[in-house]
This record gives sequence, structure tokens and C-alpha cells, in this order.
Amino acid sequence: MSSTTPSLSTVLLASAQLVQGVLAGKSLTECLTQTPATVRAAAQAVSFHSLRRLGLAKQLLSQLVSRKAPSGLTEALLLVSLAVLDSAAEVQENEDAFADQPDVPVYAPHTVVNQAVQAAADHRLLRVYKALINAVLRRYLRERTELLAEANSHPEARWNFPNWWIKQIKKAYPQEWEAILQHSNRPGPLTLRVNQRRCSVARLLALFEEAGIACWAPGGQAVVLAEALPVQQLPGFEQGWWSVQDYAAQQAGALLPVEDGMHVLDACAAPGGKTAHLLERADISLVALDSDATRLQRVPQNLHRLGLDSDQVKIQAADAADIQQWWDGKLFDAILADVPCTASGIVRRHPDIRWLRRPQDVAATAALQANIADALWLTLKPGGYMLYVTCSIFPQEGIEQSKAFLARHSDAVALPSPGQVLPQPVESGQPCGDGFFYQLLRKEA
Repeated sequence: MSSTTPSLSTVLLASAQLVQGVLAGKSLTECLTQTPATVRAAAQAVSFHSLRRLGLAKQLLSQLVSRKAPSGLTEALLLVSLAVLDSAAEVQENEDAFADQPDVPVYAPHTVVNQAVQAAADHRLLRVYKALINAVLRRYLRERTELLAEANSHPEARWNFPNWWIKQIKKAYPQEWEAILQHSNRPGPLTLRVNQRRCSVARLLALFEEAGIACWAPGGQAVVLAEALPVQQLPGFEQGWWSVQDYAAQQAGALLPVEDGMHVLDACAAPGGKTAHLLERADISLVALDSDATRLQRVPQNLHRLGLDSDQVKIQAADAADIQQWWDGKLFDAILADVPCTASGIVRRHPDIRWLRRPQDVAATAALQANIADALWLTLKPGGYMLYVTCSIFPQEGIEQSKAFLARHSDAVALPSPGQVLPQPVESGQPCGDGFFYQLLRKEA
């Protein structure tokens, strides 16, 4: 092992601290900023995997330990270890178990147990629980078949989503709910959006083929990689030939009708992916609006790498619903309203989201979305277009929101749109995007 490669015990402990943070209500992104750089990448991979199996791990732990774990970090270390250990046992039974998921961390079962115990030994507050951790993990290996049979009788363990979430999806999609949960629990592929001002899909495919990088083009400006690689190592990164963006997310910039000379608003713009896409398509003046001033700082950085003229963009940090804060009174020709939501459609890329959300969040975000959409409509000129977008699969934030908006605004006309886009499986040659909702609206003159 090189001096720069962290030990598994170090990774397990760092991952446990990340999972503990998520269980305390913090986002994984926020928690990762506190993780040492030397272990961050490995800990992120293990914590992602653990969060995708957290329902199972929690149920198993309740069966293995009759009382609540003596500390939050002890519990988190056991949860992470059980998630990784179960994967190790699956591979032991079937070596091809994760052939299509190269990001899954797989180790020999005895190594996981030993390193989990070592992780406890290395932490002054966990040392006293070494015997407990060792006993729990070894018992799991001995009784795995029986324990899994019992655990999988519980929906949260079977699907690795909170029970309320499962019920919402089952009610909304009675025919597809199982497939939706399955697809949502698999890592999303690395997908690029080609910068059409600097490159073409055909050219990028040829460059990747020359470099031995397997990929495919599902349509539009998208290129999907068969296996995720560090973006800095891919041809065209420094030259600004492409951006990283999910296939379904790319439809936001593609669906809004924009032409040279238009005055356009990208509401909720940070960190700038949609802003860049609109500027790649046409020479427009654009207002990039977002309530998060810190994330807005990335917009000019992204535009610079892509060779786009930032002088065409006015960046403003403000609440989109409070137009008196930011609007100068000049009506927009087109508005991209990618409004805040529960993000239930992108959980395969952000597995912590399912454990952070609460049932009441759906109604709260739906109310926020309605306020923003109503406010933005006032800034749109007659004959202009507004594209309502959410990265959610809950109907309250999509089709129901759209119907309610149309009922409130007699001057709004619904145009043909994708509507609800559900998470798609990763299949070579096929679109494989996350979950989104799209409704294009025109304001009558």
C-alpha cells in the first residue's frame, strides 16, 4: 500500500463520520468539506454506497443489537460496515454481482471485519466498543441468510428508501414504482453536454474512441460514458468542449425557445450549467439569478472555461419570488424556471437526499414553487415563454403544480412538453437520465 493510499480502517471511520452527519440532518456535500483530502474520494465512495443500503443496514443492526448503539458514531460505523460487508458477501457468492457497478467498494469479508475493528481501535471514543463491533459483524456473516430474509420483509430495508417515500412513489406510479425505486438506487452514469460552439458530438465521440474511452450518444448534445473517469483526464476538458450534466437535466436548456437578441432569465441559476447551455445555443443577454451567492461565484468560472462571454450575463443573488429585490422592470422574452424542490429525481447521484427529506417537505416545496412561478410570470412579456422545471418525481411538484398554475393564470398556454421524466436504467446506446418534470408555457399576448 502506498503512503498516499488510506487504509480501509481510515476510510470506514471517515465514512462513518459522514453517515453520522447525514443522520443528524446535514447534507453529504456539507459533511465532505470536513473530510481530509487524503481520504475524501474513498470515503465518498463508501458513504455513497452505505447510503444506498442504509435501509437494509439499519434493519440488520436492529436485529443484531437489541439496544440502541451506545453512541452515534458507533452506530454509524456499524451501519457503514454492514453495508460494505453485505456487498463483500454478495461478491463471495457471485463474483459478477457488481460487474455493472464498478463504483461499488468491494473487499474480502474478513478484511472488512478486521478493518472495522481497527477503525474503532484508532478512535479514542470507540476503543471501548471494539468487542461489540467485532461480535456484531461476525454474527452477521454467520447468520446472513436468516438475517436478510427477516430484514427484506421490511419495505425500508428491501428498497432502501424511507417508508413514506416508498408509499408516495407507489401511490403516484402504481405500475412502475418498483422500477423507479430500483433505478433511483443505482449510480447515475457520467454524462457530458457538448459545447456546440467549440465541438460537435461526432467529433467528441471520435476523440474518445481514439483514447479508448467507451461511450455513446443518446441524442441532443449528450455523450454518456460507459464508466466514470476523472473529468480532468478526458479529452476536451481544458478546451471547454463539454460540461458534465445529466441527460435529463440537459433538456432544460434545450427546451426553452431562445434566439439571438433575446432577453432571458435563468432563475435558480447556480452553478451555471443551464446558463452556459443557453449561451451555447444563442447570442442572448441573460440574467443569472439565484438565492445562493456562494454557488453563484461558480457561474463566471464555468463560463470562462467554456469560452462563453460573461459580459452577456448579469449575475444577481436574490430570492426569485421577491421580484422587487432584483427585477429592473425590463420584461423577459424567455424564462427558465428551474425551481427549488425535494430533488427526489436525482437521488441516484445524491443518495443522502432520501434520508434528509421529511414527508412535510413535499408540500412546503410545492408552496414555494407556486410563489416563485407566479412572481416570475409577472416579468415575462406577452408572447414569451417560461419553462417550468423541477428535478422531482413527486406529482405535487410536477403535474399537479402545472395544473394549478394554469388554473390561476388565464393567460398561460401549455405547450407540448416532456412532462414527467422518470429515472431511466443505464443501458448502452439509450438515454439514461435522472427524474425531472418539464412544462413549457407561453404567455398570451
